[in-house]
Amino acid sequence: MLVQYPIQKIVLMSSPESINTVEKLIDDIRDEYKISEDCYGKMLMGVTEAVTNAIYHGNHSDENKTITVTYQYDTDKISFVIADEGNGFDYYNLPDPTAPENLEKPSGRGIYLMKHLSDQLIFNNNGSSVEMQFYTA
Repeated sequence: MLVQYPIQKIVLMSSPESINTVEKLIDDIRDEYKISEDCYGKMLMGVTEAVTNAIYHGNHSDENKTITVTYQYDTDKISFVIADEGNGFDYYNLPDPTAPENLEKPSGRGIYLMKHLSDQLIFNNNGSSVEMQFYTA
């Protein structure tokens, strides 16, 4: 039987301290819903990366802008939507971080990681919102 819990929402400031807040949120979700360690690790890295991108790339560290994180758990998956107040980006034309010319670059792996850690990754609003789904069963 499918059990769907209410949608939960938190609003974060565009500051590095918000990364700690989202890490604590993921810890709390793991404990509340008895998420496996494997799924927990993927959620922690993937959602933290999405929030980091929202802070630095979406909102350009403008502390007057916020990031909204909504999530919903059901019987076999948990979905997160991370939205910033930026203009978005062209997520279809990102450089391949595994290409030899990009291996030494200090950034550019976030979307790649999010794609490989989540079970589904969907960009909306021209890239200023991302939905990540993780299967828990």
